[in-house]
Amino acid sequence: ALSAQIEAPFYEEWWFLLVMALSSLILILLVVFALVLHGQSKKYKNCNTGKTISNVDESVTLDNGGFTALELNSRHLNI
Repeated sequence: ALSAQIEAPFYEEWWFLLVMALSSLILILLVVFALVLHGQSKKYKNCNTGKTISNVDESVTLDNGGFTALELNSRHLNI
């Protein structure tokens, strides 16, 4: 007579439980990180609504797609 050994399902194996625990931890950390970033951006957006003080960076016009020109466009070189 042969004794039938039933293997444990894969979801009860130690490696599967470890993978699921680590995946859950990474997912929770990503959600917390996204919520913290969202809260920080909302906080800084609310702080800047009443200010009229302009910084040096704000006075620079960004006509070339968002990059400062650093006087390269206004300088004429004689060749």
